[in-house]
Order: sequence, then structure tokens, then C-alpha cells
Amino acid sequence: MMAECDPSESGSGDKPSPSTSPGHIQPALSDRTGTGAVQAPRGNPGCAVRVSDSTESVLVELDGEGSGEEELLLPGPAGSLSPRSGKEKRVRRSRRSSSSDKDTLASPGSSTGEFNFFPEDPEFAAIVQRAEQAVENGVFPERISQGSSGSYFVKDPKGKIIGVFKPKSEEPYGHLNPKWTKYFHKVCCPCCFGRGCLVPNQGYLSEAAASLVDQKLGLDIVPKTKVVSLVSETFHYSAIDRAKSRGKKYALEKVPKVGKRFHRVGLPPKVGSFQLFVEGYQEADYWLRKFEADPLPENIRKQLQSQFERLVVLDYVIRNTDRGNDNWLIKYEKPGDEASEKDSEWTAVNDSAIKIAAIDNGLAFPFKHPDEWRAYPFHWAWLSQAKVPFSQETRELVLSRISDMNFVQDLCEDLHEMFKTDKGFDRATFEKQMSVMRGQILNLTQALKDGKSPIQLVQMPRVVVERSTSGNQGRVVQLGSAFTQTFHCKRPFFSSW
Repeated sequence: MMAECDPSESGSGDKPSPSTSPGHIQPALSDRTGTGAVQAPRGNPGCAVRVSDSTESVLVELDGEGSGEEELLLPGPAGSLSPRSGKEKRVRRSRRSSSSDKDTLASPGSSTGEFNFFPEDPEFAAIVQRAEQAVENGVFPERISQGSSGSYFVKDPKGKIIGVFKPKSEEPYGHLNPKWTKYFHKVCCPCCFGRGCLVPNQGYLSEAAASLVDQKLGLDIVPKTKVVSLVSETFHYSAIDRAKSRGKKYALEKVPKVGKRFHRVGLPPKVGSFQLFVEGYQEADYWLRKFEADPLPENIRKQLQSQFERLVVLDYVIRNTDRGNDNWLIKYEKPGDEASEKDSEWTAVNDSAIKIAAIDNGLAFPFKHPDEWRAYPFHWAWLSQAKVPFSQETRELVLSRISDMNFVQDLCEDLHEMFKTDKGFDRATFEKQMSVMRGQILNLTQALKDGKSPIQLVQMPRVVVERSTSGNQGRVVQLGSAFTQTFHCKRPFFSSW
């Protein structure tokens, strides 16, 4: 948060420096190299001008009073300095975030760069920065018409789609969901509203966590996804938030002395998942129908089977409750093909490549196995690829990792670091989520060792692996001094829906 200086609170022994003339900033601050001074640009009364170099950020605030005095503020760990006083007292203000998104705090104006900081992934950070620059240039995210929640195609300054942003407040059961289908669902059929096995409004974390699991297991089928904060006029805000934004802008324009004291002038940032956009992919249902009519060459079929098995591993570990053939994608490349070639000739190319992208992972990581009305089955279990036993390639890729309890524990700790950032985080509920995931990993490990197929995997008894506590009773099998295995026997009313 930016520090503020009050000249009236300076020490009695401090001597005020000569005031500067309007429109001129005295070179009171030198750069770190000592080669010169930092010269601040000219600004209008009531505005804030940020001057940044490789090491410092200087903020110039122009006083709206008739004295013509200007304050030069340098935020830093040692406090704020002013040309008129040697030492000032830092004033901290605590402000509550907007009702649109209470999980984030916004920086002055509409910038969200302070929150979208990814030092471990500069490439992803650069993409998010391009998205922020596009919004500043008037290239706003575009709402996706499909789906039951508010999701947006994010563009770069040139208008090219670079990502998909799903705000937390606009999730299927969020209070600002712009789609009316879930609202009518809640009003007309409240007994079947929501999914009783999932934590409400945690879809954005589920999206990012699925990407983390994908990276840890080396599957490489989930487009990179992280939690970011973005602002856009095209997002769905409440009428109160938009009215407050208009009022602050009007106050800043008419009464700069008052308007410049606002913590934020624009709309509040929305926290959500940002997934990189993948090009050249189509829905799996499209390609699967085509593969049935024109079978793939053997080498391409093996590539598809390998990619499919990775999708199975991901969905089973995170227990995805919403995996149909319309929310995972296939990309089939045919080098050398011309647009004029007939569809009947597309299988003749031998050096083709096929890839799968697993998107829409927001309804995963349940805290219990589905045991109420619906079973939420994996729809890929009815495909012919699910009847083929797991390949040696998949076993070598995954088995050595998931059979190591230290790896599983590290994965749980990484997920904990991610999930605890949510305001509604509950440690007990998170432990239940990890218990389900450990049980899924245990079943997957056994299936890979026994050479089973994906369809046989989903038919295995459902297991929950919990941390051991004294006095446990029931049908449990001891795994060691740390965990216990429990079989989940309760079944949902509908087994295939």
C-alpha cells in the first residue's frame, strides 16, 4: 500500500527545504548509481504520475491548494521522504475491498500488476501483462457465450486471444454469475442445486490446481493455469460497484483534492483462473466421430491412446466431476496437407501429430465421493480407448511418482499453499479433499501395477485415505503409522448420471 506523508507531523528539529515552483520538481532524489537525479514529469493538479526505472518507483502528487507546493513521495522500507522534511511518519489506511470480489485488494486506479507477480514463471507473467495492457488500450475481454458461468476470452493489445479468464464471483454458483440458467436452477429446483461433494465457489482454484497436478505428474495436457486478478468493463459487476466507480471518477474530475485520496478509482479487480489459450484444437467429440468413420494409422492411434491415458490419469487423480466429450480438446496436425484436399485423404499422412488438451477442470477436488443423487461419471469410460490396458509408456511416466508417498505428500503441501489463499479456506475440508485424492492415487497405483484398463480402473472400489487418528473404528486397513484406508460404500441414486 502506498505510504502517505503529512508535513505537519515532521520532527521539531527538521528544517523545511525551499518549496519548489509550480510545474517544477526539485531533483531531491538521486538514482542508485549516483550518476544523476530522478526528474519527475509535470502533472495536473489532483493527478498521480508514476516514474519508474530499473530500481525505484517515484510517485508525484500535486497539491490542489493554491500554494503551488508539490510533494515527492518515495515508497520504501525506510518510510516516505519529502523535499520539505527529512523524516515523515507513514500513515497506513485499512480499506475493505469491493463487494464484487472481497478476496483481493486493488492498487490505486485499475492496475493489478502488484498482484499478478510470478517470479518463477516470467513467460506467464509477460502474457498476463499483455492482457493488462490490452485493457488499458481499450481491448477488453470478450464473454464466452457457451457454458453456465461467466468466462472470458482475454486478448492482447492486437486483439489476439491469449487466454481464458474465469472470475470467482462469476462461477456457476457465484453471486455475480451473468448466466441465468443457474439462477433459475436455484429458484425452481433448490433440492438439486449445486454439487454436494464440492466446495462452493472454488472452481478457480480447481482450475489452477489441475494445472499444478498436470505439471507434477509430467502429463503436459492441461494448458498452464494460474490465479490472477484482472479488471475490465466487460466483466459482470454489481450496480453498486459501477455506481461507485462512476462517482469516484466524477469526484476526481470535479474535486481533484478529494478524488486523489481515493484508494481506487476504477472498477474493483476480480480474482480468478487464467488459462493460456490453445490454438488449432477442436472438441473431442468432433474428432472421435471422424476417427470412427476413418480409422487412424497405427502410429497415430498409439499417440492418441497415450494422450488419452494421460487424460484418464489426470481426471481420476483430481476426481473431475464434469468430464464430457465436449470439454476436452484434440489437435490433429497434417503437415503438407492443402486446403483443397479431400477429407478422405487426410489419413494418408504418416508424419502427423495428435495432442489432447484437458480444459474445464473447475469441478474437481471433491471433499467426498459423490454419494447423493448423481454419480458424475467419467464420460470417456464409454469410449473404445478406455478398454485398452494402460501402456508401458504411461506406467513408466506415472507409476514411479505416485507410488512414492513423499511425492504424494509434497503434492498435497503444494496444493495447500494454493488453496489457503482463498478467503473461505477451511483446513478440515481441505484435508477431506486430500483424503479423496490420496484414495484415487492409491487405486491408480494398483491399477497400473496390475495392467488394468481405464474402464477397470473406474470400477474399482472407492477409497479414502485419511490421516490416522487414535480410536478409529470401522472397516479400515492400516497403511502405516500416518494414514488409514477406508472404503466408501455409499452409492448415489443415479449411477450413470
